[in-house]
Amino acid sequence: MCERDAVTYRVAAFVKGINVGGNQMVEMATLRGLLEDLGLTDVRTHLQSGNAVFGCKAAERASLASRIEGAIESKFGFRPVVVLRSVEEIERAMADDPLAALASDPARHLVGFLRDAPAAAASKAAEVLSVGDDLVRVVGSHLYMWCPSGISRSPLFKVNFDKVLGTPVTTRNWNTVTKVAGLLRS
Repeated sequence: MCERDAVTYRVAAFVKGINVGGNQMVEMATLRGLLEDLGLTDVRTHLQSGNAVFGCKAAERASLASRIEGAIESKFGFRPVVVLRSVEEIERAMADDPLAALASDPARHLVGFLRDAPAAAASKAAEVLSVGDDLVRVVGSHLYMWCPSGISRSPLFKVNFDKVLGTPVTTRNWNTVTKVAGLLRS
């Protein structure tokens, strides 16, 4: 193991689809314990929607999402999608936001964390789904949405972006993204 691999750094895990509408329920205390059992350190969660930050070794990053998915599946009987981001990756996503000038309400401004960067054609296909004031943009491995009336009232609410983009995506509002970034820095 090289010296860099031994260094601990902070990572956020965004777990898709848990605790939504009373489905796939996972207590955050249980999630913290599960992550600690995987050897992750200083584990903290935010809200009940599957947002966790922790310390891990650089060498663990490549297999970590799959290991977390497997641990949740073993404990709860379903396998969620887990998308990881470092503090630098989240800060870059925030800086690259093409809708920042329009998004006046952080609860209606969303960031989707994609497992992989989509093909250019898939990004274009997602962006053409914009309707009126409800906007979609894709930059790298992030999906940005501005839904001024709220996501549940937006025509974008019914779009399966995993299918459109050809990669799993899990979405959080700007308030959550900002809070997770702060937890990573602390």
